[in-house]
Amino acid sequence: MSETTAKINWYPGHMTKAVRSMKEDLKLIDLVIELIDARVPLSSRNPDLDGLCRGKARFLLMTKADLADPQANDRWRAYYEAKGLAVVVTDARNGRDKSAIEAQIRTALQKKSERDRARGIMNRPLRVMIAGIPNVGKSTLINSLAGKTAAKTGDKPGVTKGNQWINIGRGVELLDTPGILWPRFEDPMVGVKLALIGSINDNILDAEELACEGIKYLVSNYPGVINARYGACEEGMSYEVLTDIARHRNLVKSGAAPDTLRAARLFLDDLRSSRTGRFTLEVPEEIRA
Repeated sequence: MSETTAKINWYPGHMTKAVRSMKEDLKLIDLVIELIDARVPLSSRNPDLDGLCRGKARFLLMTKADLADPQANDRWRAYYEAKGLAVVVTDARNGRDKSAIEAQIRTALQKKSERDRARGIMNRPLRVMIAGIPNVGKSTLINSLAGKTAAKTGDKPGVTKGNQWINIGRGVELLDTPGILWPRFEDPMVGVKLALIGSINDNILDAEELACEGIKYLVSNYPGVINARYGACEEGMSYEVLTDIARHRNLVKSGAAPDTLRAARLFLDDLRSSRTGRFTLEVPEEIRA
């Protein structure tokens, strides 16, 4: 890992404001749905949420499962369920798992609803907070549940800047919150993994060094996919592979030198959209006890 990628941290001012706002909003919340990216199910969990959401009903939603390694999806679901956490694995974009998500919301809030009825509280909406890191699919989930474009979506981190309440019917209101990270990554590889999936602002990253990290991981864990996608040789150092990608895609600078910066941006775009194939950057077996 290079010195540059080892220092990846991104915590802009609006995230500090978002955390303060979340603390206030949680007083009104019955349930927190914590979204995590199936490609990095551990690194995409904000450790600060444990403290913020203490005492609230909660379940995990593994998003973008269609982009992740299906076998790894099963292992991560089992890992979190063994810890007593309810988990729904989904690709929120196609809406196929809408009923499963709604059922889990009802299950998580069943005791709350029963207490309300026992107290004579009727027709009170159940309030659900959607929380997670940037670019994990919060707005896409809300749009799927609402059946309309209720929340602004985008493929760049930080699209949702302020909190939005959305009534999705059936007595449920969702609160969409901005994606928040935490001030410092204790494990530098967390920053690298989040950058590779697009949850860190690309403007602060060195695309070539980040692409080399992604190439190194794919060559080691998914051999053959780079060759299949680009025709590039997977032997040698990661930068040599990146240079070969540039050659095979005819990406050249003046003087016919391989344009490794354009190749890096191409590779990262392909990686994030899984045009290089489905992948997961971490597995439960790597977690130290």
